Amino acid sequence: MKIGILTGGGDVPGLNPTIKAVVNRATAEGHEVVGIRRGWGGLLHFNPEDPESESKNLLPLDNQTVRTIDRTGGTFLHTSRTNPSKVRPSDVPDFLLDPKHIEAEEHDPRPRDFTPHVLRNLEHLGIQTLIPIGGDDTLSYGERLHSEGFPVVAIPKTMDNDVYGTDYCVGFSTAVTRSVQFIHQLRTSTGSHERIAVVELFGRNSGETSLVSSYLAGVDRAVISEVPFDPEKLAELVMRDKRSNPSNYVMVTISEGAHMQGGKVVEFGETDAYGHRKLGGIGEITGEALKTLTGENIINQRLGYLMRSGAPDALDLMVAVNFANMAMDLILTGVSGRMVALRDGTYTHIPMSTVTSGVKRVDVDELYDVKEYRPKVRHVLGKPMFLY
Repeated sequence: MKIGILTGGGDVPGLNPTIKAVVNRATAEGHEVVGIRRGWGGLLHFNPEDPESESKNLLPLDNQTVRTIDRTGGTFLHTSRTNPSKVRPSDVPDFLLDPKHIEAEEHDPRPRDFTPHVLRNLEHLGIQTLIPIGGDDTLSYGERLHSEGFPVVAIPKTMDNDVYGTDYCVGFSTAVTRSVQFIHQLRTSTGSHERIAVVELFGRNSGETSLVSSYLAGVDRAVISEVPFDPEKLAELVMRDKRSNPSNYVMVTISEGAHMQGGKVVEFGETDAYGHRKLGGIGEITGEALKTLTGENIINQRLGYLMRSGAPDALDLMVAVNFANMAMDLILTGVSGRMVALRDGTYTHIPMSTVTSGVKRVDVDELYDVKEYRPKVRHVLGKPMFLY
């Protein structure tokens, strides 16, 4: 059997160990693995009539190729946010443009669906099963291929743990660990200057990273994506915290997808292939608002990619390897159209269609105090390890 593997969307710690575990298991069972570069982009840009296209978009994988990759973060196959079913005219590879209608195509703003091209490439390459590793966007296209009849087994990864249907995604533990470390390190400067620190964390629609990081780091206030906040009320709370702190400083975390009451999420740039624009900046806006309202000096810190950089922690290594072996178990028994998952603390697998059937968010009633802007974790009996 020839198995294709790819990583799409944002990078997280744990991708390389997942790839290595798949390759080692597959080769031990006598199968072949090919890495697809830059996520779904590798299959979109592969031109079977161009001899150089294969080396640009594909990488044969064996035990020696992946021997040391698990020691580093990110993905050595590279990644992209390509969606072959919605390709903008400006992103269409030249060889896929119709030379007879090239001018008309270039001026047609509608996205193109190149799924038939992707399926032809998979057949041409002899790939019989695909393992996409990604978040809900990447895996939604995997579900599209499954609906077209191509065997797919998915592995969920995302730094903000928001893939619907699984309690845990590869990369989340390390992102929280990094966030807690940086928050504690930032206390030295914040306390030395007696300031208010506003730490912006990744998290588009789910505030779990802000919630869990603030919960574990003992942050004074945490603003999450799910709850619009009042800057005047937040200012009152942080000044209360500052006065009660013997070192006269305050720590606040905020999700990049958070927004003020009556305001909008801060976005910029063009939409990507999945309809998302870049996020970032709400931390600075909130910091400026707090400075105006309190007269205090502010430290604004956007952790951004530092949260998802570097080697994975032990938990992400554990989940990465176990998810990889589960995916191979399914493939070797002829099962497809599934996503491996953790549910109620148990490894399992679910239909891939689950990914697009709901939205994963913080359980605000159970875990967040909307009046105090901080975690409210009182009862953990029966909850997942990461609370939701």
